[in-house]
Amino acid sequence: MEIRGLGTLITGGSRGLGAALGSALARRGARVVFVARGAPDLDAVVEEIRAAGGEAHGIVADVGDKNAVYPIAGAAAALVGPIDLLVHNASSLGPTPLPLLLDTACEDLEEVLAVNLVGPFRLSKAIAGSMAVRGRGLVVHVTSDAGVVPYARWGAYGVSKAALDHLGRIWAEELKDAGVKFLTVDPGEMDTAMHAAAMPDADRSALARPENAAARIVEILASAETIASGSRIEASAWRPAA
Repeated sequence: MEIRGLGTLITGGSRGLGAALGSALARRGARVVFVARGAPDLDAVVEEIRAAGGEAHGIVADVGDKNAVYPIAGAAAALVGPIDLLVHNASSLGPTPLPLLLDTACEDLEEVLAVNLVGPFRLSKAIAGSMAVRGRGLVVHVTSDAGVVPYARWGAYGVSKAALDHLGRIWAEELKDAGVKFLTVDPGEMDTAMHAAAMPDADRSALARPENAAARIVEILASAETIASGSRIEASAWRPAA
C-alpha cells in the first residue's frame, strides 16, 4: 500500500498506539484524521504532527455513540478526501480493577461492546461502502491476545476482541471481490495508560513502547497487498514475505 497521500482515519488517536501510529503514518506522508473523546490530548497530538510538517486533523467524538458515526465519516472525508485506510484502535476495558464475569454488570459489558465491537461495525458500514465503489481500501482491526486466550477478569474486553477478530474475517469474505481488504493486528503488550489501568503492578520496563509497535504496523500496512484479507497478524512476529 502506498502510504504517501493516503486518506487515513484512526480511532482512539489521542494517546498510546493510536497517536503513535498516526504520527508514524504522517511522517510517511499520510493525511491523518484522528478520532478521540478528549480534546486536550487530541489537540496536542495533532499540533505535534503539524509542527513536524505532517498533515493531521482531530475529531472529538465517541465511536461508541451511534449518532456520532456518520458525522465522523463525513467530517473525515471532508478533511482529507476519501478514506482509504480505516484503523479501529479505540478500545474500552470497562471498569477497573477488572472484575470476574460473575461480577460484571450487564451495562458494563454493553458499554465495552459498544466501543470495541459495535462502534467499529458501524464505522466500517459508513466507510467501507465508498471503498467498495472505488475498488480499494484497507480496514484494520486492532486486537489483543485477550481475544484468543481466556484470561480471568478480562471477560468483557476479551469477548469484544474475539468478536472483533471474527467480524474482520466475515467482512473480508463478504467484500473479497470488491477491492476492500480487512486485517486484524495484535500489537502485543505495550506501556500504555490502558495497560496500566488493567495491570497496575506490571513491570513497565518489560513492555513495548507504542512507537515501536506502531513502526511494525506501518511496515505491515506498507506490505498489505501481500497479505490475505481476513488475516490476523501478531505485529511482533510479523516478517515481510521474501
